[in-house]
Amino acid sequence: MTTTPDPRAPRARTVRLGPRSVAALTLVSAIGVIAFGWPLLADSASGLAHSQDAPWLFAALLPLLVAVVVATIADSGLDAKAIAMLGVLAAVGAALRPLGAGTAGLEPMFFLMVLSGRVLGPGFGFVLGSVTMFASALLTGGVGPWMPFQMLSMGWFTMGAGLLPGPDRLRGRGELLMLAAYGAVAAFAYGTIMNLQGWTYIGGLSSGISFQPGDPVQENLVRFLAYCAATSFGWDLGRAVLTVVLTLTIGATVLKALRRATRRAAFDAEVTFGEPTTVPKT
Repeated sequence: MTTTPDPRAPRARTVRLGPRSVAALTLVSAIGVIAFGWPLLADSASGLAHSQDAPWLFAALLPLLVAVVVATIADSGLDAKAIAMLGVLAAVGAALRPLGAGTAGLEPMFFLMVLSGRVLGPGFGFVLGSVTMFASALLTGGVGPWMPFQMLSMGWFTMGAGLLPGPDRLRGRGELLMLAAYGAVAAFAYGTIMNLQGWTYIGGLSSGISFQPGDPVQENLVRFLAYCAATSFGWDLGRAVLTVVLTLTIGATVLKALRRATRRAAFDAEVTFGEPTTVPKT
């Protein structure tokens, strides 16, 4: 039996999106949207607190992540090599996060997640982003009711990079500019989504930007935008700027290394069976 990588394939994907993968990702994303947004539809007597629903979300999220991996195994033959790469990249991302945490949003792990999602695809990206955030929380002691929400947000962040156009054609400066632009927009999106999780904690305060349970959704959304501008814009800007700078300066090198690793691992190699080679007698 011989395993031969296809030299014509410029981009080897560890995890491809097949029907089962799409179904699993749709389910986990739908649960995530509900988890983030349900306080906006709740009344003032509902006892809002993400600290109460977070354990349930975490309990649902872990088996759903396993379901995504199982679905990709069924769709594309995920093997031990892909699991090993997942572990390595998650460990590197978890180690990068503490380098900038607490310093104006300068978090270099976001840069790695963008490039990893681009090279390895959306399915791998979602699992990688979630596992990296989980490992980072364990490493830094940042375990709390916010953790499952961070896992979902980072999974979406990394998956989005894998869904960008031209994965097999776009290369060079154009690709870096696209990834930098995505990284900047997604960095603000990540901060905004996480603000929605934390904003409901301050519901009912007298501030004009606090969450008011039971008020119309549009009124609370106006307060929420004001809250984001007042509390997290600077932090999100720092995250976006660092992601753009790292992408444009060392992104080409990292992309090349990731693509070389996937080709050498031959994740997409076609397995063929043939007759064994015999050595002629002399």
